[in-house]
Amino acid sequence: MNTVALAVTDGMLHFELSLAYEVFAAAPAGVTVPWYDVTVCGPVAVPVGRFLLAPDSGLDRLRHADTVIVPGWADVDEDPPADLVDQVRAAHEAGARVVSLCTGVFVLAAAGLLDGKRATTHWAHTEALADRYPRVEVDPDVLYVDNGSVLTSAGKAAALDLCLHLVRLDHGSSVANAVARRLVVPPHRAGGQAQFVATPVPAQDDHPLAALLPWIVERLDQPLTVEDLARQARMSSRHLARHFRAATGTTPLQWLLTQRIRHAQELLEKTDDSVDAVAAATGMGTATTLRRHFNRTVGVPPDTYRRTFRSRPR
Repeated sequence: MNTVALAVTDGMLHFELSLAYEVFAAAPAGVTVPWYDVTVCGPVAVPVGRFLLAPDSGLDRLRHADTVIVPGWADVDEDPPADLVDQVRAAHEAGARVVSLCTGVFVLAAAGLLDGKRATTHWAHTEALADRYPRVEVDPDVLYVDNGSVLTSAGKAAALDLCLHLVRLDHGSSVANAVARRLVVPPHRAGGQAQFVATPVPAQDDHPLAALLPWIVERLDQPLTVEDLARQARMSSRHLARHFRAATGTTPLQWLLTQRIRHAQELLEKTDDSVDAVAAATGMGTATTLRRHFNRTVGVPPDTYRRTFRSRPR
């Protein structure tokens, strides 16, 4: 998945286009894996917001890419250009992984790539997507949806989440975390997390979870319970659950499990520790428990994940 083509035409949104280019155009310092070869594809020089963009290649180049990314589409009430739709469809038929960011999903839907599949977009446009393309199973509540060869994201920050998800799929968790550190963003938000939360990142020093989250991450090897977390936060379990839902869009235990899985990925990539040792270090208790949760979350067993990412140069 080393060649990435950004599909642009008149009417694209510059934010989603820019963040995709920022993620895929240059490897972060210290990362030595073969990085992506990015091409911007479009019919002619086109206005993108208040900027004029000169593409590297025509839209027909999309069918030669491993990954095609369609940024946000400005006016969802207009049909996307037929040549863009045709070339995105041709790219998918040629074997490309096709990704939409925000309202770019309308291009994928027009190409028929989402028929019978789950998809998402910015919450403000999910109703329009469902009305116009009734064969698409629109999920308005998630950050992104991964259907394998076709992926869609919600708006703005969720588009960045999906781009980091792609890097994680291609190069592993530690490389994706390095990209996130360069961009100064959280390294991982699961695709099933709620699209709209009141306080997405509890960064304020006086936020009720500001001290608790780092405390949890430092103790992933311990068998923490909701009661343990509530006691540390000096609040009731019910009050803690409300704060977690507002700040992260998920429950305390689900957030904790996500951190354990991500730590397990890092250990599998960077160490020779046995699966039993990784299970102990991540608070999973036994290798059987780790394998069950890891396979369900990541999609492959820990041993397969290690073989995949330890074989790649860092």
